[in-house]
Amino acid sequence: MPCIRLHGGLATPTPGRPAARRPAFRYTRLREPPSGKACPFPAVGDEMRRTDRRLGTAQRIALGLGALVLLLVAASAATIAGSARIHRVMVETAGREAAVRLSLELASAVRDQYAHQAHTIIIGDESHLGFYGEARARVLALTGALSAAAGGAEERALVDRIEAESGRLDRIFREAIVPAVLRGDRATVQDEHARAQLVVTGIQDLTGALVARSEAEIQAARAEAEAVERRTLWLLVALLVAAPLLAAGVALSTARSIAVPVAQLEAGAARIAEGDLETRLEVRGAPELVALAGRLNEMTAALRSHQELLVRSEKLAGIGRLAAGVAHEINNPLGVILGYAKLLRRKADGAAAADLAVIEEEAIRAKEIVEGLLDLSRPLPAAGEPVDLRALADEVVARLGEAHLLQGVAVAVEGAGRAPGHAEKLRQVLVNLIRNAAEAAGPGGRVAVRVADRGAVAEVAVEDSGPGIAPEAQARLFEPFFTTKPRGTGLGLAVSQAIARAHGGDLLAGPGPEGGARFALALPRALARPRAQEVAG
Repeated sequence: MPCIRLHGGLATPTPGRPAARRPAFRYTRLREPPSGKACPFPAVGDEMRRTDRRLGTAQRIALGLGALVLLLVAASAATIAGSARIHRVMVETAGREAAVRLSLELASAVRDQYAHQAHTIIIGDESHLGFYGEARARVLALTGALSAAAGGAEERALVDRIEAESGRLDRIFREAIVPAVLRGDRATVQDEHARAQLVVTGIQDLTGALVARSEAEIQAARAEAEAVERRTLWLLVALLVAAPLLAAGVALSTARSIAVPVAQLEAGAARIAEGDLETRLEVRGAPELVALAGRLNEMTAALRSHQELLVRSEKLAGIGRLAAGVAHEINNPLGVILGYAKLLRRKADGAAAADLAVIEEEAIRAKEIVEGLLDLSRPLPAAGEPVDLRALADEVVARLGEAHLLQGVAVAVEGAGRAPGHAEKLRQVLVNLIRNAAEAAGPGGRVAVRVADRGAVAEVAVEDSGPGIAPEAQARLFEPFFTTKPRGTGLGLAVSQAIARAHGGDLLAGPGPEGGARFALALPRALARPRAQEVAG
């Protein structure tokens, strides 16, 4: 079946493809596909629909830029987070270092406190009590500062113990050593001094533990800062490497999806420019370029179809001019020859009568050829009244049966449909189609006439059980004077298609469901502007 593109309304769909709706009604008949294959030209919009699910060039670029922006944001976020963490560790480290410094100062203050106790014992009077009080006040101030700077419960517990031991040391000195010194009780002084020395040693041990703990925390904080710094550095390196790679990938993908299809389009356009209208552009890449290739394929197919129509129109125009110029001149002598042949046949007998019968038959055939040429050259007037296509098909089948032209062939008519047109001209088309189908089916064969309304199109399909259409004859079926019959004129299908197109429709040929031929007369159900130039030439 020929490939049909319908510009408006609904066309008889190529098998496997739905009909497409358009705002105006016009058929374009493209070249015949190879036997048993689907139409090589996609329906309008198929290639666009196939590319709808793919990312366009703008979308790819937008995604690539979005990914780069996300990488930059991720790098910035990682840098900020790492910097914040390092800053926090530095603050904690500074706090721990301050705690270490306070601990060392506290240890020094405790030693000063103990030293002033020793000076009091050595001198044996109260002259150093003022210095001792200052040392004691400094110890209290440092323990308070350490307690405030403590980072946890354990550190505060250590500071509290240091403060308690410092108070114990002060009590030993004020309540035991000083009175014993003033009394001159050296034995008591020695005993209490020994106790004070043990307390000082305990305070030194606690201070050392506090310093060790703070230094451990400082080392841990520094290790954490170094780890965060390394992670941040590696993340930044990875992101900085991934960003150009991603940019290069996006650029390469975009270039390949544009440069290669553009080169293919250029090569295809060059072939089309050289006149190769059979060229079909096959492009893979950016959806926009794939869609453009589809549009160029449609344009090329339409151009090829228009060229075929132009050639056909030129043929019909030449035939029309020839027919208009000589039809009457030929018809007159043909009428005379036919009249005299009939007259002489009545008087003759035997071999002469047989010869005259041949002359009469050939004169009638010549007259039919002239009438066919005239039919091709006569433009149709404006469309007439709505025609009941089922009733018209029934009438044609009945008339052909009465004329004994359907001998041994089972003809079935089914369906219903109406379309505006000229009943006589449409009757002529159906006579040609049904008679051809009966001749192809032969005795014992079957012919089915199916009438149907298909949206904006009314269709009359004539199917036969004959041998079908030969592949080599498919492309020339509707050419004037082309026939596969021994005594055919080759004008029946050409005239029928011209009548169909004059009605704004078309006559299509293809394989039938039973292996024979299928001819479909497609007519618009609403009035359409006829293509009279194809009928009149």
